[in-house]
Formats: sequence, C-alpha cells, structure tokens
Amino acid sequence: MTSLLGQTAEARAEAFLVSHGLKRLARNWRCRFGELDLVMQDGATLVFVEVRLRNRSDFGGAAASVTPAKQKKLLAAARQYLSTLKTLPPCRFDVIALAGDAPPEWIKNAFDDVG
Repeated sequence: MTSLLGQTAEARAEAFLVSHGLKRLARNWRCRFGELDLVMQDGATLVFVEVRLRNRSDFGGAAASVTPAKQKKLLAAARQYLSTLKTLPPCRFDVIALAGDAPPEWIKNAFDDVG
C-alpha cells in the first residue's frame, strides 16, 4: 500500500500486532516481485503480513481480496526476502483485514505455499 490511507492502515495493523507481542522487522519491503506490507517476528517465527483495507464487504470484504494471484506475488516476494537471511526460520503468512473502525481481523496462517 502506498497511499496515505494505506499507510494509515499499515500503521494500525502494525500497532495491533505489536500489542500482541510481535516485533516489526520491515515495513513496505520491496523487491522486483512486489511488496511485503509488514514483516514481523512472532517468537522464532517470521511472519509475512498482508494488510487489506476495505470500506465495503462486497465480494467478501478485505480478507477475500487476497486472491490466489496475490498470494503468488506475496510468496515470490517472501522467497526473495528469505534469500537475504543466513538461516531460514519457520514462516507463515498472515492477513490483517481492516474495515472502517471495526477491530482488526487477524487471520493467522491465511494461506500456505501456493507455488
């Protein structure tokens, strides 16, 4: 997300995750495959977080907007991120879905390796 609204959503998602004990490692990490909104650490686990904001719930809302095509892009970017590390930690993909002023919906292990 690059818009001001998107940046605000990412900051809100990050604060929510930090309040649940996660530590931020990167925000808006970019590579040729795309962007990782947040890279967080949850204990020994590396968590790639996609932040989705929707004002309406048409077509399934924010969580449903992480399509298989988007998952493939996230996976490719995550693999690129992992290639920068000396050792590979356990990983997962989470989604933080935001809708208006409602509490964030945290979907842990939102999807697996789709490649």
